[in-house]
Amino acid sequence: MGNLINYIETYGTYSFEERPFNDIDNLILSQLSYLKYDGIVPGILEKKNGIKLLDILTHPDRYKMFTDERYKVVNRSLFEALVFSRRFQTMRLNHYIQITDTKKESQFSAVTFFLDGGNIYLAYRGTDETIVGWKEDFNMAFLSPVPAQEEGLKYLNLVGKKLKQPFFVGGHSKGGNIAVYASMKCEPAIKEKIRAIYNNDGPGFRKEVFDEKGFEQIKDKLIKLVPQSSLIGMLLQNQEEYQVIRSTGKGGIGQHDPFTWEIKDDSFIFVEDIDKGHKRLNERLNEWVAGLDEKQIKTFVDTLYQLISITEANTLMDLSDEWKDNAIKIAGAFKDVDGETKRVLKDIIAALFL
Repeated sequence: MGNLINYIETYGTYSFEERPFNDIDNLILSQLSYLKYDGIVPGILEKKNGIKLLDILTHPDRYKMFTDERYKVVNRSLFEALVFSRRFQTMRLNHYIQITDTKKESQFSAVTFFLDGGNIYLAYRGTDETIVGWKEDFNMAFLSPVPAQEEGLKYLNLVGKKLKQPFFVGGHSKGGNIAVYASMKCEPAIKEKIRAIYNNDGPGFRKEVFDEKGFEQIKDKLIKLVPQSSLIGMLLQNQEEYQVIRSTGKGGIGQHDPFTWEIKDDSFIFVEDIDKGHKRLNERLNEWVAGLDEKQIKTFVDTLYQLISITEANTLMDLSDEWKDNAIKIAGAFKDVDGETKRVLKDIIAALFL
């Protein structure tokens, strides 16, 4: 059994003509979108041809790409494996964008990968390592649209017009949600060019969003992948079909990490369904949230964020490294929360760690 890096080491010698683009390639590119390409990859408004992955290896700002503490070591290993692989080293990166709006508690980034064999992948960056980032994941599912989704729509319409051939759209976590939202809402001519839409453990949407005409137009192109103890990816999992991947991670936080998703040969190891305990939790949570109005949902998300903030953890690494102590701190704060909300919040906190 292996992970993303093992896959590249084994199958990186094959071109896309020899072994066509697959689900694992999708996850690799989604993960690669987490790197900070400021000053390296041409921006979305620049009229440039992009930069080859191999050329980034000698760029003076290359070390600035690895600032995400959660994935710093593995992202560097991933990048190095890709650079020295026949499959990816000539890939060009272009149309990079990075937007941070602290007032709106929103972050958005995207990049387009041009691979050999005519494969193009528009990747939306997922949630960063901060607790604020995870708050945005919940907001995206419950309070759509949020600023990052609207920016994602603008990006798809702008880049999609520049592309002459069909392309993939995708992302991990928040990025997966944005990919689906943008694909539902984009201009019809661009929608026709989309080959497939990958949502890698990203949240879903409220029922009214799925009921829109745009979802019906893209649902056959949608590929949703989640780990066996998924929490974020199962938020408001109403109408999207999904495939479940075996993971070596622990709990919702641990299994959200793409490097824990298990691979055999050139395919993920799939299991029949989400673990029973997590599936029951997800169903209860989604059913409960469906009965709330927008104001109540916002209060719920704010309360969850405040409870986690009590731990004084700034990142997911902080939260999970001392998970027993942090769980005790959070439990002590539940006395100020009403009965039903308290039950749901306790379930979510437990699913993050266990």
